[in-house]
Amino acid sequence: MSGRGRKASLPPAGHSRPEPLGPDGLVVHHYNKAGRVKDYDFATLPVAEPLQRSLAVLFAARCRPNRWTSHLSSKQPWNYLKEFTKYLSEQHQPPRDLDELTGTVIDRWWEDKGKTAGGRGTFRSVCAMLRDDARLQSGTVADALARRIPASKSTTQSYSTKEFDQIRTAARRMFRAALLRIEENALHLDRWRAGELEEGSRDWIIGEALDILARTGELPYLVGPTGAPTLVKKYRRALGGQATELTWQRLFLSRTEATALAVLLLAEYGWNLSVINRAVVPKATPDPGLDGRPTYRIPIEKRRRGGGSWYATENVTDHGADSPGRLITQALQATRFARAIVEDMAPGTDLLIVFRVGSRGRDTMGQRTTDKDYHPHVGPFAFTLASRNGYEWAKLAGLRGSPFRRGRRTAVAVNRREPTQHSQESHDRDYVLPDKQVQDAAVPVIAAAAEAAALRARETVLVAEMRDTRNPDDVETATADCSDFDNGPYPSPGGGCGASFLMCLACTNARVHADHHPRLAHLHEALTNVRSVLPPPRWERDWSDSHARLADLKKKIGPGGWQRALARVTSADRELIQLLLTGDLDA
Repeated sequence: MSGRGRKASLPPAGHSRPEPLGPDGLVVHHYNKAGRVKDYDFATLPVAEPLQRSLAVLFAARCRPNRWTSHLSSKQPWNYLKEFTKYLSEQHQPPRDLDELTGTVIDRWWEDKGKTAGGRGTFRSVCAMLRDDARLQSGTVADALARRIPASKSTTQSYSTKEFDQIRTAARRMFRAALLRIEENALHLDRWRAGELEEGSRDWIIGEALDILARTGELPYLVGPTGAPTLVKKYRRALGGQATELTWQRLFLSRTEATALAVLLLAEYGWNLSVINRAVVPKATPDPGLDGRPTYRIPIEKRRRGGGSWYATENVTDHGADSPGRLITQALQATRFARAIVEDMAPGTDLLIVFRVGSRGRDTMGQRTTDKDYHPHVGPFAFTLASRNGYEWAKLAGLRGSPFRRGRRTAVAVNRREPTQHSQESHDRDYVLPDKQVQDAAVPVIAAAAEAAALRARETVLVAEMRDTRNPDDVETATADCSDFDNGPYPSPGGGCGASFLMCLACTNARVHADHHPRLAHLHEALTNVRSVLPPPRWERDWSDSHARLADLKKKIGPGGWQRALARVTSADRELIQLLLTGDLDA
């Protein structure tokens, strides 16, 4: 087997990875989660050696499994450090080490970097690393490094329903065509292996070619006069040529078709591209149930920024067309021949997304061979899709732009409306609140909720219990009777009730009976009159709640009973209400 098909070696079980900082103190070895290493040579930075060594120590402290789990995590900060050291080298007196760094130098760098979102990201990353050095944790340098940097607002917005439907339709059409093609050729292969085809016939030769493809992933080629590989004649004639759609695409997905499958996984489950690239083959539960419909357990890994991983398991059942599990069934069907060959060549690879690449294995649209965060090719098969593949797929589908970033936002914020591989806080902050479509949809919902809350408040303002007659055990107050003066919701520091008499109608201990109706009806009229002479803000602050409770009481008593209550108002009632409104009664 060729070197590109071998699995990268990992440290033995129970052994830790080597220290990130090399013995010379200038080379940092970053082992990603798969155990593959990427080296960073700090001797190449354009600053003095002592400063190179200090930065290498800070960088190496982060190249650990609990901090940076992927090479992507370390690559960007490395580029930021190169920018920073270039800036330092251009100073009149470049610092030789971190203890010579000044707050003025940091402030000038901020003046340049703070102008753009990318510059602010560079500044934030470098300052976070520099703050780990004990020499920079006090003084003007520490103040400059601790500068608050506002987060950049995301400009990514969700798709409209029509746009997202177009994307899903295009992806479904492309993937379904590939699945039908593979299934048709699989049936042809089954017939050949069962001996149902006439030996030597064109169909028989096609079956033989399919068998070779299913076992090796390749067809036999010869080197032509020009040095270019040429498919063996009998297979070329039987298959109708040697174009990829006539040869290996009979049993394997192309990269573009795998991208269509990834778009469908995004739309169905809300996975982002990195989760899709690492998705392992889902396993059906041992007991699919009496109906024979498989339920798949899908382990999901979401690597956290700053280290660690987030794990979850999704269970989906295939119970027919358009069910959540049907897409998994179809994905397994479309990739089964590729996965079988990969398992023979590199046992344990077990990745869901697998596709054939290039002509005879040449891959011109995949990840760079130096990018060790991604699983290496196994023979002619690849497992990783890049953002640019989304652009290529969209272009072929007649659409604009890669669907992965906007599609992820649409699936999570608009369709699923719940966290997917992230926390509730991230869901609200990064997906829901910044999205204009969600904001627009929320306006009538918020308005309706506010109206409903106001209506409920208006309908339930009277808390006091209404009774027909007085209970002789209750204590009379200015506006109601109290059934438990010492244990009310508004206790006084010295004991008893500390609430105003106007709050009695908002107390569960209060009892209102017919003898209270006249003075309360008069109080309602008095508060209405007060409203006409006071500034609105003051009236709202001081009297609106009491007025609302009385209005609710009026509604409960009814128009006739309210008029009879007003006719029964006595001079004692008027005097009592006057004292209540002036505050003299409570005093």
